[in-house]
Amino acid sequence: MSNLSAPPESVEPAWPAPTASGPLDATITIPGSKSLTNRALPLAALASEPTTIRGALSSRDSDLMIGALRAVGTTIEATDHGSTLHITPGPVTGGGTVDCGLAGTVMRFLPPIAALADGPVSLDGDPGARQRPMGPVLRALADLGVRVTGPGERGATSSGPAGAGDLPEYLPVVVHGSGTVRGGEVEVDSSASSQFVSALLLVAPRFTDGLTVHHVGEVLPSKPHIDMTVACLRERGVQVTEPSDGVWQVAPGPIAGGAVSIEPDLSNAAPFLAAALAAGGTVRIPGWPAQSTQPGMLLPGLLEQLGAQVEHTDGVLAVTGTGTITPVDLDLSAAGELTPAIAALAALADGVTHLRGVAHLRGHETNRLAALVTEITRLGGQAEELPDGLVIRGGNLHGARVETYADHRMATFAAIIGVAVPEVGVVDVATTAKTIPDFPGLWRELFDSTGR
Repeated sequence: MSNLSAPPESVEPAWPAPTASGPLDATITIPGSKSLTNRALPLAALASEPTTIRGALSSRDSDLMIGALRAVGTTIEATDHGSTLHITPGPVTGGGTVDCGLAGTVMRFLPPIAALADGPVSLDGDPGARQRPMGPVLRALADLGVRVTGPGERGATSSGPAGAGDLPEYLPVVVHGSGTVRGGEVEVDSSASSQFVSALLLVAPRFTDGLTVHHVGEVLPSKPHIDMTVACLRERGVQVTEPSDGVWQVAPGPIAGGAVSIEPDLSNAAPFLAAALAAGGTVRIPGWPAQSTQPGMLLPGLLEQLGAQVEHTDGVLAVTGTGTITPVDLDLSAAGELTPAIAALAALADGVTHLRGVAHLRGHETNRLAALVTEITRLGGQAEELPDGLVIRGGNLHGARVETYADHRMATFAAIIGVAVPEVGVVDVATTAKTIPDFPGLWRELFDSTGR
């Protein structure tokens, strides 16, 4: 298990997280799903006809995906302040450079697309991106005959002279596209991220023989994200079957364009709904679907276990809390991205909480498990890393400047704490723009009826 040393005290001003003066009573409209937006965009780029995406998320991650697809030959026009995207696919072109930023979907989804290019495509990103694992998807491409190298290196395919041991494991990388990929069968260890499977499935219809993907790792985190990928493919007319657990078979064929609508980002609703438990009162999210493949659909049930009352009526999810939070023992393997929000509530609860099944969070924007332990400790709480999660002994928190490690979910973790604990400062709150435009403005809407 890895640890994260506490960063030096930041010199930049910290955003003062608002503290509730009474129970909340707020309705918050959540922007579109990042996960759905960043799946709809690659499928549109590979489609056989133009696509219009409505309700798209306009954020740093989606902007990076748009820039990446433009770099390999896709025409994308944005209207309605970025919420409507018009995509005209074209041949995948080489010779460009893709900026992945810190977006896992970009750094994992683009290499298989680049394999279809007519020349090399270079990928790099933020300094933190160079620490996020890439190896499994790059090895899968090499096994399919695609040459992958580090900058200036020889590299190899699985049958090439350099051998798989010479493949890069992290950014920066160069994918040497040859215009086509035969496909067939491939194994991938997605223990560190379900995105490795999704990356291969999204481009599989464009492989000459389609693709059968076998997951060979011991665990498969965030499987709902793979289910989401499969649903997105099927909605675009692609034939996908799952002959057994951990196996996905995608038939070759066209990807339909047309009109695509994006649901609200249910995981991004987590901090807003968590605020109802932290302060008491009710927070409502309109547009909550009756069914969805988003992992955030697990949120209502998780919040109920933490002590909330939940109602879903006429497309509006309402979560009501009392200000008292129940300690829990939860397996979050299906929705690891909810861990920081749940950890914030656990830190506020009076008792011991165990969060399990989330070892893969060590490879996210930062080592989230170590970051959560560090920041809960900074706030006066007690937390320890487990091999696959956290144990948190809640209560007795005090204000502090909370570091965010360029991780949007660490910033929203701190904001939740600030609802109940005065004088919490959030360093680099702007990192929330990764998935939520103007998070501070949207967050303040929670307090319109209560003041600060």
